[in-house]
Amino acid sequence: MVVKVYGPAYASPKRVMVCLAEKGIEFETVPVDLIKGENRNPEFLKLQPFGSLPVIQDGDYTLYESRAIIRYYAEKYKSQGTDLLGKSIEERGVVEQWLEVEAHNFHPPIYDMTIQILFASKLGIPSDEKLIKESEEKLGKVLDVYEKRLSESKYLGGDFFSLADLSHLPFTQYLVGPMGKEYMIRDRKNVSRWWDEISNRPSWKKIMQF
Repeated sequence: MVVKVYGPAYASPKRVMVCLAEKGIEFETVPVDLIKGENRNPEFLKLQPFGSLPVIQDGDYTLYESRAIIRYYAEKYKSQGTDLLGKSIEERGVVEQWLEVEAHNFHPPIYDMTIQILFASKLGIPSDEKLIKESEEKLGKVLDVYEKRLSESKYLGGDFFSLADLSHLPFTQYLVGPMGKEYMIRDRKNVSRWWDEISNRPSWKKIMQF
C-alpha cells in the first residue's frame, strides 16, 4: 500500500516525505493549496479537523501532525532504511530530547519568520517587521546553543543522523533560501558544517524536487 502525503509543497509535509525517503517507503502526494483555503474544505477537515498540514493515509490508517508521523514510521520500520532513532534507549532519549528542542525552541521563531517574510503578502496581510526582528533574535540564541552542541557531537542526537536532524530540514531550507538569511547558519562554524551534512543527503535532494 502506497502512503499518501497531503500538501507536498509546504515545509511540514516535507518533514514527513524526507523521513519516508530515508526509510525507503513508497509514497504519493496529494496537493493542498493553503492560499486558496483548500485545507478548509469539508473533505479535508474530515481527515484533519484543525485544517493543518500534513496528513498521511496509509491504507485505512490516517495520521496528522508531522512529528507524530515521523516517529510512527521511524518506529514501525526501524529495521528498514536509515535507523533514525538510535540503537539504545539512551540514544533514543537524546534523539527525542533534540526533537523536542526543535519543536519548542527552534520552530516557533523560524515559523514566525516564514509566515511574515514569505507568506504574509500571499495571505493579504502586512508583514510585521518588529516580529521578524524579535524572531530572528530568538532563533539566533537557539542556534548559539546548537553551535555548542555541534562542537561536541557530529549531529544533534549523537554521532548518527536521526529524526532530530531530519526535522530541521524544511524550515532551515526556507531560512537559507527564499528568506535570504543563510548568514545565520554560516556565521556558526559547527552549525554550518552540520547543515551541509544534512542538506546534502540524497533523501533531501529528492524531496527538494517537489
